[in-house]
Amino acid sequence: MTMPSLPSGFADEASLDDFMSTPTPELIEDLAKLEGDILILGAGGKMGPTVARMAKRAAPNKRVVAVARFSSPGLMDELAGYGVEPVVCDLLDREAVQALPKLENVIFMAGFKFGADSDPGMTWAMNVQVPTFVAEAFPGSRIVVFSTGCVYPFANVKEGGSTEEVVPNPPGEYAITCLGRERMFEYFSGLNGTPCLIYRLNYAIDLRYGVIHDIAQKIRNGEPIDVSMGHVNLIWQGDACAQALRCLLHCQSPAVPLNVSGPEIISVRWLAQELGRRMGKEPTFVGEESDFSWVTNTARAVQLFGYPHVSLMSMLDWVADWVASDRRSLGKPTKYEVRSGAY
Repeated sequence: MTMPSLPSGFADEASLDDFMSTPTPELIEDLAKLEGDILILGAGGKMGPTVARMAKRAAPNKRVVAVARFSSPGLMDELAGYGVEPVVCDLLDREAVQALPKLENVIFMAGFKFGADSDPGMTWAMNVQVPTFVAEAFPGSRIVVFSTGCVYPFANVKEGGSTEEVVPNPPGEYAITCLGRERMFEYFSGLNGTPCLIYRLNYAIDLRYGVIHDIAQKIRNGEPIDVSMGHVNLIWQGDACAQALRCLLHCQSPAVPLNVSGPEIISVRWLAQELGRRMGKEPTFVGEESDFSWVTNTARAVQLFGYPHVSLMSMLDWVADWVASDRRSLGKPTKYEVRSGAY
């Protein structure tokens, strides 16, 4: 299979989801080498359905099981229609986690972010206790653990971003619990010899949410754009999902971290100006850029997987058209501009 040529835009969500879940040739090749079936935990979130559908398309002969509470109507039937096996499970229930099928490969995507500041108990339960239950239940599996670049301290944007060697020093309760998630998997990886990879993702881009979507909405609505968090990393969600699945071949014990995003460190002001030019509207700004932002260095991921297939300029074109056309938003702001770590 070859990747389809990049479209100029998307008329509807069906065409968007189809393109976004198209596996790369490299992913198909890697999953052919991978032994065993795939279990996706926390598959009901923003990226989970894309990962599940992409995995099944890349490896149609493998069993792909998607686990979530499935509170979104119709998602179970939709995944089942693609050949994915949906399983309802509350991951806060230790016995239910123990009863899940013990597949050889696990993508762990469960977590709690928005509302973390107002419900710290749930934040710790979802981001630290659930990883403990999962790590206990799957000692013999390979596990790719979704995490975030927010575990790092702010990095000087002129120095290329945080590498995997930077010692985590997260601000705010959410980011602290994300480091707690990593530590639980690291502990059990060492205890049981479980091969793990900590997948530190910065800002996946869909047309219905994400940093570019947030900025485009503000431009459309005539709202000022806060540039206090002056720079970001971005990656197309399809590329992020493909890299997550490919990471299954790179799990190790002790667990290893990997920064995942686009290779560029991007000015938020420049993003707004580019979107404004495409949308025919002049953006306005508040705040002042800092030389320090949550940005990561993804050189190691680029060495493993190559450059992402979808360019930043294509993402800008697509999001500008989507938002200007008033197509559906998930209504889930990224809050990329928050520097306090309070969500």
